[in-house]
Amino acid sequence: MQWYVLYTKPKWELKVFENLQKKNIRAYCPTITEVKQWSDRKKKITVPLFRSYLFVHLAEKDRNNVFDVPGVVRYLYWLGKPAIVRDAEIDTIRDWLDDEKVDEVKVEAISVGDNVKISQGAFKDQEAFIKEIGKKYMRLLLPSMGCIVTAKISDVV
Repeated sequence: MQWYVLYTKPKWELKVFENLQKKNIRAYCPTITEVKQWSDRKKKITVPLFRSYLFVHLAEKDRNNVFDVPGVVRYLYWLGKPAIVRDAEIDTIRDWLDDEKVDEVKVEAISVGDNVKISQGAFKDQEAFIKEIGKKYMRLLLPSMGCIVTAKISDVV
């Protein structure tokens, strides 16, 4: 049994989550509370943390069962294989969302121009700017060292 990432129709995440549970499929749709402002009032609403995504915990042979649920579009793939999320990562998301000390959680994708700090390897703790992102590599500019590094992205499963 592994956690897979499901892609849903826009704004269908919570409906798909409820319908998966009705079919006894273990699913997780992390949510946050946002305050929305209208012209006459403010209201707290619950929204998915990851727009159009949720997680399902299934055996490989049962993966097609989710397509009986309206709103499911497809599985998310990474490097040609279904994206698998480790149990520890799901637990970390749950811990962050349950932690009263965490006031706000925001999800953003990395993109060209972003500033990052390298956490491992020969360039550990170096600040870098993302110059280019490919399917299996990232090109980083390291201003402190005056060079560009091309990092191969490994398939971590």
